[in-house]
Amino acid sequence: MDFLIKERKTLQELRKKYTSKKIVATNGCFDILHLGHVRYLKAAKELGDILVVALNSDYSVRTLKSSPESAVQRPINDELARAEVLNSLYCVDYTYIFSQRTADSFLRDLKPDLYAKAGDYSLDSLPERKTLEELGAKVYFLDFHSGYSTSELIKKLDPPKV
Repeated sequence: MDFLIKERKTLQELRKKYTSKKIVATNGCFDILHLGHVRYLKAAKELGDILVVALNSDYSVRTLKSSPESAVQRPINDELARAEVLNSLYCVDYTYIFSQRTADSFLRDLKPDLYAKAGDYSLDSLPERKTLEELGAKVYFLDFHSGYSTSELIKKLDPPKV
Protein backbone atom coordinates (compact mmCIF):
# COMPACT_ATOMS: atom_id res chain seq x y z
CA MET A 1 0.00 0.00 0.00
CA ASP A 2 2.51 2.59 -1.17
CA PHE A 3 -0.27 5.15 -1.68
CA LEU A 4 -0.98 5.22 2.06
CA ILE A 5 1.08 7.75 3.97
CA LYS A 6 1.70 6.34 7.43
CA GLU A 7 3.90 8.98 9.04
CA ARG A 8 3.57 12.72 9.43
CA LYS A 9 7.13 13.28 8.26
CA THR A 10 6.18 11.72 4.92
CA LEU A 11 3.66 14.54 4.43
CA GLN A 12 6.49 17.04 4.87
CA GLU A 13 8.63 15.06 2.41
CA LEU A 14 5.81 15.17 -0.16
CA ARG A 15 5.77 18.95 0.06
CA LYS A 16 9.51 18.99 -0.68
CA LYS A 17 9.21 16.41 -3.46
CA TYR A 18 6.51 18.33 -5.30
CA THR A 19 7.74 21.91 -4.92
CA SER A 20 6.91 22.74 -8.53
CA LYS A 21 3.46 21.08 -8.39
CA LYS A 22 0.19 22.33 -6.96
CA ILE A 23 -0.82 20.11 -4.07
CA VAL A 24 -4.54 19.88 -3.34
CA ALA A 25 -5.70 18.58 0.03
CA THR A 26 -9.09 17.48 1.21
CA ASN A 27 -10.42 15.36 4.04
CA GLY A 28 -13.39 13.30 5.07
CA CYS A 29 -14.75 9.97 6.27
CA PHE A 30 -15.59 8.45 2.87
CA ASP A 31 -17.28 5.60 4.72
CA ILE A 32 -19.38 4.27 1.84
CA LEU A 33 -17.99 5.67 -1.39
CA HIS A 34 -20.80 7.03 -3.59
CA LEU A 35 -21.29 9.17 -6.67
CA GLY A 36 -21.19 12.43 -4.71
CA HIS A 37 -17.75 11.49 -3.35
CA VAL A 38 -16.45 10.50 -6.78
CA ARG A 39 -17.61 13.76 -8.40
CA TYR A 40 -16.18 15.76 -5.53
CA LEU A 41 -12.77 14.03 -5.62
CA LYS A 42 -12.52 14.37 -9.42
CA ALA A 43 -13.26 18.10 -9.14
CA ALA A 44 -10.69 18.47 -6.34
CA LYS A 45 -8.00 16.81 -8.46
CA GLU A 46 -8.75 19.18 -11.35
CA LEU A 47 -7.70 22.10 -9.13
CA GLY A 48 -4.05 21.01 -9.08
CA ASP A 49 -1.49 18.32 -9.78
CA ILE A 50 -1.40 16.10 -6.69
CA LEU A 51 -4.45 15.20 -4.60
CA VAL A 52 -3.84 14.10 -1.01
CA VAL A 53 -6.87 12.92 0.95
CA ALA A 54 -6.81 12.95 4.73
CA LEU A 55 -9.07 10.13 5.81
CA ASN A 56 -10.73 10.08 9.22
CA SER A 57 -9.58 7.06 11.22
CA ASP A 58 -12.09 4.53 12.52
CA TYR A 59 -11.88 6.18 15.95
CA SER A 60 -12.48 9.60 14.43
CA VAL A 61 -15.48 8.41 12.39
CA ARG A 62 -17.02 6.79 15.48
CA THR A 63 -16.61 10.08 17.33
CA LEU A 64 -18.10 12.19 14.54
CA LYS A 65 -20.77 9.98 13.01
CA SER A 66 -22.06 7.37 15.46
CA SER A 67 -25.05 8.03 17.63
CA PRO A 68 -26.58 5.93 20.41
CA GLU A 69 -30.05 6.03 18.81
CA SER A 70 -28.84 4.56 15.52
CA ALA A 71 -28.82 0.80 15.01
CA VAL A 72 -25.98 1.25 12.54
CA GLN A 73 -22.67 2.27 14.05
CA ARG A 74 -20.02 3.96 11.96
CA PRO A 75 -17.72 3.40 10.25
CA ILE A 76 -19.23 0.75 8.04
CA ASN A 77 -15.87 0.07 6.37
CA ASP A 78 -12.60 0.10 8.29
CA GLU A 79 -9.95 2.74 7.62
CA LEU A 80 -7.61 0.54 5.58
CA ALA A 81 -10.45 -0.61 3.32
CA ARG A 82 -11.61 3.00 2.86
CA ALA A 83 -8.05 4.11 2.04
CA GLU A 84 -7.62 1.37 -0.54
CA VAL A 85 -10.96 2.14 -2.19
CA LEU A 86 -10.09 5.85 -2.35
CA ASN A 87 -6.75 5.16 -3.91
CA SER A 88 -8.31 2.95 -6.56
CA LEU A 89 -9.65 6.19 -8.04
CA TYR A 90 -7.33 7.69 -10.64
CA CYS A 91 -7.82 11.15 -9.17
CA VAL A 92 -6.48 10.30 -5.69
CA ASP A 93 -2.70 10.26 -5.43
CA TYR A 94 -2.21 9.66 -1.69
CA THR A 95 -4.21 9.08 1.46
CA TYR A 96 -3.28 9.80 5.04
CA ILE A 97 -5.29 8.47 7.99
CA PHE A 98 -5.73 10.87 10.89
CA SER A 99 -7.37 10.43 14.28
CA GLN A 100 -7.93 14.01 15.36
CA ARG A 101 -11.29 15.73 15.22
CA THR A 102 -10.04 18.15 12.56
CA ALA A 103 -7.44 17.96 9.80
CA ASP A 104 -5.36 20.86 11.14
CA SER A 105 -2.22 18.81 11.92
CA PHE A 106 -2.36 17.14 8.51
CA LEU A 107 -2.59 20.55 6.83
CA ARG A 108 0.28 22.00 8.85
CA ASP A 109 2.52 19.08 7.85
CA LEU A 110 1.55 18.96 4.17
CA LYS A 111 1.24 22.71 3.57
CA PRO A 112 -1.01 22.33 0.51
CA ASP A 113 -1.42 25.04 -2.06
CA LEU A 114 -5.16 24.44 -2.27
CA TYR A 115 -7.80 22.95 -0.03
CA ALA A 116 -11.07 21.55 -1.34
CA LYS A 117 -14.23 20.94 0.61
CA ALA A 118 -17.77 20.06 -0.43
CA GLY A 119 -20.25 22.86 -0.91
CA ASP A 120 -22.27 21.89 2.15
CA TYR A 121 -19.51 23.73 4.07
CA SER A 122 -18.77 27.44 4.10
CA LEU A 123 -15.78 29.42 5.26
CA ASP A 124 -17.61 30.12 8.52
CA SER A 125 -18.35 26.44 9.18
CA LEU A 126 -14.92 25.15 8.17
CA PRO A 127 -13.10 23.83 11.27
CA GLU A 128 -9.68 24.18 9.60
CA ARG A 129 -10.24 27.79 8.47
CA LYS A 130 -7.67 29.41 10.79
CA THR A 131 -4.95 26.91 9.87
CA LEU A 132 -5.62 27.35 6.15
CA GLU A 133 -5.43 31.13 6.50
CA GLU A 134 -2.11 30.83 8.37
CA LEU A 135 -0.74 28.59 5.60
CA GLY A 136 -2.01 30.87 2.84
CA ALA A 137 -3.80 27.95 1.14
CA LYS A 138 -6.58 28.83 -1.27
CA VAL A 139 -9.90 27.30 -0.24
CA TYR A 140 -12.36 25.99 -2.81
CA PHE A 141 -15.90 24.88 -2.07
CA LEU A 142 -16.94 22.37 -4.68
CA ASP A 143 -20.43 21.51 -5.85
CA PHE A 144 -22.44 19.53 -3.35
CA HIS A 145 -24.38 16.77 -5.08
CA SER A 146 -27.58 16.50 -3.08
CA GLY A 147 -29.17 13.09 -2.88
CA TYR A 148 -25.80 11.42 -2.36
CA SER A 149 -24.74 10.99 1.24
CA THR A 150 -23.54 8.08 3.32
CA SER A 151 -26.03 8.94 6.07
CA GLU A 152 -28.91 8.82 3.57
CA LEU A 153 -27.68 5.50 2.15
CA ILE A 154 -27.61 4.04 5.65
CA LYS A 155 -31.17 5.26 6.30
CA LYS A 156 -32.30 3.46 3.15
CA LEU A 157 -30.65 0.26 4.33
CA ASP A 158 -31.96 0.54 7.89
CA PRO A 159 -35.32 2.33 7.76
CA PRO A 160 -37.00 3.21 11.05
CA LYS A 161 -39.33 0.55 12.41
CA VAL A 162 -42.99 1.57 12.38
